[in-house]
Amino acid sequence: MSLTRRDFARKSAITGAGVALAGSVGALATAPNALASTETDGADAEAHGGHGSVGYGPLLPDPDGILALPAGFEYRVITYSGRTKLESGEFTPSNHDGTSTFHGPRGATLLVNNHELKGPRANWKYPVPLTEGLVYDPAASGGCTVVEVRRDHVAEWVGIAGTSTNCAGGNTPWGTWLTCEETEDKAGQNGMTKDHGYVFEVDPEDRRANRDPKPIKALGRYAHEAVVVDPGRGHLYLTEDAAGPNGLLYRWTPPAGFHHGRGKLRTLADDAGAFQAFKCFDSGGKFVDDLSRATKTGTVYGVDWVDVPDRDARTTSVRKQFTDGQITRARKLEGMWWGDGGAYIVSSYAREESPVQHDGQVWFYDPKRRTLTLKVLLGVNPDPAEDGAFDGPDNITVSPYGGLVIAEDGEGVQHLFGATDSGRTYPIARNELNIGTAEEPEYSEFTGVTFSPDGSTLFANIQTPGIMLAITGPWKRQKR
Repeated sequence: MSLTRRDFARKSAITGAGVALAGSVGALATAPNALASTETDGADAEAHGGHGSVGYGPLLPDPDGILALPAGFEYRVITYSGRTKLESGEFTPSNHDGTSTFHGPRGATLLVNNHELKGPRANWKYPVPLTEGLVYDPAASGGCTVVEVRRDHVAEWVGIAGTSTNCAGGNTPWGTWLTCEETEDKAGQNGMTKDHGYVFEVDPEDRRANRDPKPIKALGRYAHEAVVVDPGRGHLYLTEDAAGPNGLLYRWTPPAGFHHGRGKLRTLADDAGAFQAFKCFDSGGKFVDDLSRATKTGTVYGVDWVDVPDRDARTTSVRKQFTDGQITRARKLEGMWWGDGGAYIVSSYAREESPVQHDGQVWFYDPKRRTLTLKVLLGVNPDPAEDGAFDGPDNITVSPYGGLVIAEDGEGVQHLFGATDSGRTYPIARNELNIGTAEEPEYSEFTGVTFSPDGSTLFANIQTPGIMLAITGPWKRQKR
C-alpha cells in the first residue's frame, strides 16, 4: 500500500516529533557553512554540555607515504595493483572500488573487490583478466576479484570479468556480492559487444557458481552505483549516479512466491517483480523535486514508489522516462549500507545542476515508516586542499562501534572519517599517496570501506592506483 501525501501529513500532525525525528538525527558538518561543527576538544565539549571527545586523536604522518593513522593504529597492504598478483599469475587489477567482507574457510576473511574500469581493455594497464568461464563481455575491462586474507597469507582470484565500471555494489544476507555497473553503454558503444548497466551476483565461496555470468535484468539497466537488501521484506534498494537529469533511488519488489538465496536472482525473468523509482513529499504534502531541497538535518520526507515504464531502457534512459513532478531526483546518489532496520543512502554533492548546493548528504530510509530522514549534511567546502574539513562522502558502512564510517571522494585531501549517532565527526585515516606532483598534489578517493566479520579490522581501498588496506588498532565504542 502506498503512503499518500495526505496520510503522511496527517500522521505528522498527529504524532509530531515522533515521526519527524524518528531515530537519532545528526549533523555531520565539518565544512564551513555547515549546520554544526566537529567536537575536537574534550574539555571544551564537556564545558558546553557535550559528551567529551570522540575518535582516536590526531592523524600521524606515515613515513611510507601511504596512510596517516591515529597513534596505536597500523595498516597492512593486502593488494596493490601492478605489484601483487592473482593466483593465475596476472597482476592485481586497478581502480579498486566497492568491497565487502565474508566469513571464509578456517578462520579466513573473504572479500569481494570491485574494479571500476570503464571502456575497452586497451585503455587500462591492469584490467580484470578474462578468466575462462567467468567472462560476460570480452571487450570490457572491469569486474571483481575475490581476496582471501589470513594472518600470514593473501590469495586473490577473479570472481567475474568482462563487466564495466563496477562501482559500489552491495552484499546480501545470504552471503554473496552484487556488483553494479555504473554505465549505460550498449553493444556497439565504447567498444562493447554486449549491453551494460546491469547488476551481477558474485559468490565469494563457490567459484563454480560464478561461471557463465548472467545480468540480473529485473533490477534495471542504468548507471548503477550501490544496492542493499532488506532482509525482512526482500526488497532491494538501488542508487543511480547520474546527471542531466539527476539520478534516482529505486526499489525492486520480488514477485509472489520468490524466495531469496544464493544464485536465485539470476534465475529471474527479465521483467520479474516490481521496479520502481521514489517520489518524496514533505509533512505538508508538498512534492519534493530534489533531495538537495533539504537544508536541515532532521528533515523527514514521506516516500511513495512509482513504476518504471521500461526498466531495460531500450530506447530511453530510465531516469529520462519520467517528467518533472513524477519522481524525486538527487545528484550523485552513491554508497548505501543496510543497518538499524533501514538503508543509509549517500548523495555525495550537489552543484549548479541541483536546486541547492551542498558537499554531501547521508539519508536514512525507514521501510516500516516509509520515511526518508536527513541524518548528515555537509556545507560547501571552500578550501578542499586544507586538511580538517570533510566533503564528498561516497562509500559508507555501519560501524560495530557505533555510528558510521565514511569514505571521502571529495576534492583535495581525502579521508576515512567516522560519524557518531549524534553527528559528531572524527578522522580515522588520511590518504598520503600523492599521485600528482609536489607543486600540484593529488590524492585519490577512498573506496570500499567495510569491517571484517569480527569487527577487528577495517578494510578500505585507495582507488588509484588500486590498493586494498587492512587497518587495525584500539577500536572502541564511540560516544554519541
